[in-house]
Amino acid sequence: MQLRYAFRVYPDAGQRIALARAFGCARVVFNDAVRAREEARWAGRPFPTAAELSRKLITEAKRTVERSWLGEVSAVVLQQSLRDAETAYRTFLASLKGTRKGPKVGAPRFKSRKDARQSVRFTANARWRITDVGRLCLPKIGAVKVKWSRTLPTIPTSVTVIKDAAGRYFASFVVDTDPAADQARMPATDRTVGIDLGLTHFAVLSDGTKIDAPRFLRRAEKKLKKAQRELARKQKGSKNRDKARLKVARAHAKVADARREFHHQLSTKLISENQGIAVEDLSVAGLARTRLAKSVHDAGWSSFVGMLRYKAQRYGRTLVTIGRFEPTSQTCSTCGTVDGPKPLNVREWTCTACGIVHDRDHNAAINVKQAAGLAASACGAPVRPGAIPAQREETGSHGLPTGNRAT
Repeated sequence: MQLRYAFRVYPDAGQRIALARAFGCARVVFNDAVRAREEARWAGRPFPTAAELSRKLITEAKRTVERSWLGEVSAVVLQQSLRDAETAYRTFLASLKGTRKGPKVGAPRFKSRKDARQSVRFTANARWRITDVGRLCLPKIGAVKVKWSRTLPTIPTSVTVIKDAAGRYFASFVVDTDPAADQARMPATDRTVGIDLGLTHFAVLSDGTKIDAPRFLRRAEKKLKKAQRELARKQKGSKNRDKARLKVARAHAKVADARREFHHQLSTKLISENQGIAVEDLSVAGLARTRLAKSVHDAGWSSFVGMLRYKAQRYGRTLVTIGRFEPTSQTCSTCGTVDGPKPLNVREWTCTACGIVHDRDHNAAINVKQAAGLAASACGAPVRPGAIPAQREETGSHGLPTGNRAT
């Protein structure tokens, strides 16, 4: 399977100028491709093909005075920008026809130099490489310093250089992993677990373990409010406003990084200790429209379940998702009696049939495990449904480097 490994990079002043030039050229080519397709649509002509756009917007444009500066960056960056536009239109048309799953996707929009995220992609044709001293050598940019935090499992097929809203630069490598080697690294186990996700506790496991909710956003709210008030007072277009905006972006990035790190550590721990994992399919979009919206977004359940999904496929584990309408909080895990809905302030309840006192979250986690078919059978052997497909995720890049391990 394909994975992304992201590492922080530290370009010097000249390299930052070269990267800004590459970001701008890729953005212009993307916008030209969108404009060419829109003009063809309004004129009633068929969409120009990728080869026609490449010849017109890159090859011929470099010979003109208005676009001669496109030759200052790698041609691969421009070609990949055209490919991104082609993919965006293909996704949009598939969404219109109903052949694409998920929510509707809008038409591609023009990119702006004020966008929070800027990126360029280098494939193998660009002849980028990792030097002997661990630097990332990019064409027409130079050897950029990289903070390696882990070893790349295989030789990367491409690298994307990203600048986020906080002004940080990252190199995101696409690698093909070996499923057999990944599964061999995981310890053999027959344990299974059900997980009940919540707000008071981030997760309650069927074995009784309770994992507290870190509440990263709530803890940083005071600092965020102060930074946002300072931003609101600055005059638009001033340099002080740019500094204040960067301060807000860095505060938000710190919260997002801490949340992502927590999700990675917990998901890896659960995957390594259990062969089968069961979770509930929560309606995050619905819960985000209630008074609990901020807490729901702060928890990041969708991101966590996504990490469990792709790690389960990578390491040969089983992840089962049960329906959101399963009455896990209303059913007695001992006798199976459905006791009816209960308000959220009821954290413990007594079964009217067998008299057992249940902790609401622990009981729900046990029911999630049983509903997924991961409970032990009569002979004591665990029931393991087949693995489900996993989405590709970008792995985190945290911790201190222990040397030049990527080379």
